[in-house]
Amino acid sequence: MPLTLADFFQNNRLLTPLNLSEERERHLASTIEEGFLVGFLEKVILDSEDILTIDPNLERKTILELAAAKIVKNLKAEAASIRLLDARTLKMLSFGSFGLADFKRTSTIPAAQSIAGLVVRQGASIVVPSIKKDPLYQSKKIIATKGFNSLIAVPLRIPSFVRAADDILGSLQIYYREEDREFSKIEVILAEMLARRVSHVLARKKILDLKKLNDAKEKITDKIFIKLSKREGIKLKDFFNLIMPDVTEFLRFLSCLLFTVSDDLEHIQLEAAYPLDKTYYEPGHSFTVEHHPAFWTAIHGLKEYADMPHERFHPNYLLIKNPAQSDMTSFGLRTFIKEHDIHSILMVPLRIAAKTRHILTFYAADQKQSFQEDEIELLTFLGKEIMKASTLEFLSDTIHDFKNPAIAVAGFAERAKKLTASGDLQKADIEKLHRYLDIIGKESARMQDIALTIGNEGRKEVVDLGQTAGQRFLLNEEVIARSQRKNITAHSFCPEAGLLVLCPLYSLERVLDNLLNNATKALPAAGGRLTMRCFREGGLACVTISNTGLIPADQFQRIKKGDVLGRGLNIITRFAQTNHGKLKIDTTDTDTVITIKLPLHQQ
Repeated sequence: MPLTLADFFQNNRLLTPLNLSEERERHLASTIEEGFLVGFLEKVILDSEDILTIDPNLERKTILELAAAKIVKNLKAEAASIRLLDARTLKMLSFGSFGLADFKRTSTIPAAQSIAGLVVRQGASIVVPSIKKDPLYQSKKIIATKGFNSLIAVPLRIPSFVRAADDILGSLQIYYREEDREFSKIEVILAEMLARRVSHVLARKKILDLKKLNDAKEKITDKIFIKLSKREGIKLKDFFNLIMPDVTEFLRFLSCLLFTVSDDLEHIQLEAAYPLDKTYYEPGHSFTVEHHPAFWTAIHGLKEYADMPHERFHPNYLLIKNPAQSDMTSFGLRTFIKEHDIHSILMVPLRIAAKTRHILTFYAADQKQSFQEDEIELLTFLGKEIMKASTLEFLSDTIHDFKNPAIAVAGFAERAKKLTASGDLQKADIEKLHRYLDIIGKESARMQDIALTIGNEGRKEVVDLGQTAGQRFLLNEEVIARSQRKNITAHSFCPEAGLLVLCPLYSLERVLDNLLNNATKALPAAGGRLTMRCFREGGLACVTISNTGLIPADQFQRIKKGDVLGRGLNIITRFAQTNHGKLKIDTTDTDTVITIKLPLHQQ
């Protein structure tokens, strides 16, 4: 390639017809170089560097819009639009524009029948001297509305830096007013060069995003490690509130909600939310899945990918792009999103063995059309960590539940041993021994039942609340006797038969044990009164446990909100919510009263 214009003229003999002397040829070449080429190259460099000054920390859409504005100015065009290819739907998505603010651009166009799609397929620029005459440019109203009659379309590439993901391909379309415009090769080359600089900015953004992703994952991991190192155990709600500030900062969501799905996939309840003031549901709120199409879809999933006008169905998530118009949202939710300026909702199911256990729901101010691979990666990482926390909480609850039956087995075994030590057993002693052995057998079986729940073998069954409560109260009396505490009076009033409820027996037993154990511990050192009552209230079966002693006012309010460190009350609260019941905590002048209400079983 010639380095000077004089060499170019000499090699191509372009000035021969002018009969110029060699000195005049060199002077002409020098004049053109100094007067035009130097300034032209300086402008090309400045235009290129102008694109590179765009801050890569901005949102991708903002970067593309700023780039479009600079390219329009540098190429003396009128407007520019940018479309990126959605590899799943083979559609070109609108991702920013300049000079088209008052012109409603089609959000998606098919790649197979568009200029933008052809640029991506060929990987080369296309010039359209006349939009009116080109059959691939179907939206001709841009001519009448904006007065644009010609364009250059150049390829755009966004590197992924992830081996499993392909680069994102797109098209930059630059509009002019001239009809039948003849585009020079220099104009096309300049447009391509500026498009490559845009790709460079986006590559820098990708590198920064990957660093932010790793930083966010490290923060989450560090917080989990610190939490576990304190040996406090992990409760799912506390874990969620611990990590969500870092997640929402990275993903830029207004709020995030964590729902728990029942084993039969028919009911769902809100487990936790961050922050609480930007959620449509109250913590603990439970509802049926079949009446909420968005949750039903997220739980059961779709086998095939589908991109609809208001929703995007993905095997790994459901994106409601336009909640105000989507059939997936209820009237009440539409009112809520309007008040809080929410423009898209993302629902991510968290599954174990292909069964949905939890659902993460995000509210976003942006009307998101898709997600980048780093966002999906963080959501996947977050989902795995939440499932780990859920498993740890379940194991901690199970270990906690072994304590009560273990105490009962040890206590009654000791009683049986003392009873048989004399060797001369009377009839009353034998009956008492049989009762002790019966209790030991039942509690051993219960420990086995608790162990089986680790493998998710617990099941719901019809249980007599009054009978079960009476049995657990009897065991608690023996625990009180074994503790050798004095001046404690215990009374059980559960005479009403037929208080049938549908729930796992082992869960009901461990909840009653926790209630009785907590009430016993709360009795004053000088002694007090412990009372249990079972009764019917409309369509509910109720059990109330009261004990002498009051909870301090500040702790009482925290307990009512579920803000407690102990596992016992957390287990009780989850049981009531999971079985569609209610937990009520009250105080009188002298006593603390806790009531659990469960729906009566209907045959």
